[in-house]
Amino acid sequence: MRIWDIPPEKLCRNHLLGEHRELHAMWVVITQKKKGYSMHPETIRWKGKLCALYLRHEALAKEMRSRGYAHNSPLDKQKATGKHVQDRFVDSPLKQVLILKSKRCDCKI
Repeated sequence: MRIWDIPPEKLCRNHLLGEHRELHAMWVVITQKKKGYSMHPETIRWKGKLCALYLRHEALAKEMRSRGYAHNSPLDKQKATGKHVQDRFVDSPLKQVLILKSKRCDCKI
């Protein structure tokens, strides 16, 4: 489970769509207090920052639409509470770039 801290327009198709799918799973875990992945470090860093997670989702959805993908899974904006900015990382943004480079995918980093 990973939410990247890299601009969505730099992500390849697989990472863009994969992050979108995982973000929805994380949103459900946090907003519905589900146990699955609730103690995962990536989930923990977004607790209290649903507004920031909502904004990340909006950025992903915008990028998906710009690439011609249909986006039909909006989040409930009323649940977008807490901090507007994510300032805690499992891996630093620089390390995330290195991780993506090592995958040899089509990410534009």
